[in-house]
Amino acid sequence: MDGLRIFWTQTAINQRNLIFEYWNKRNQSKAYSQKLNKKIKERIKLLKVNPFLGKKTDYNQAWIISLGHYSIVYRKIYHHIIIIGF
Repeated sequence: MDGLRIFWTQTAINQRNLIFEYWNKRNQSKAYSQKLNKKIKERIKLLKVNPFLGKKTDYNQAWIISLGHYSIVYRKIYHHIIIIGF
């Protein structure tokens, strides 16, 4: 399953970026956003190995995986993981 490709929807990208902007402004530093981004990448790396690691939701074959105070909402379609929400 290492052939899985990750795609982010524009909605998920926007949600993630808004969270980064909030923390950058609140902390007057990008350090926390960079730390959070590293955690996101680590979690996605796990999903590439085991795409069903998260919990199945009732919403349109979506899965959710926790990331501390945030969650990654995704769908697995063939050899792709599509991040649909953050």
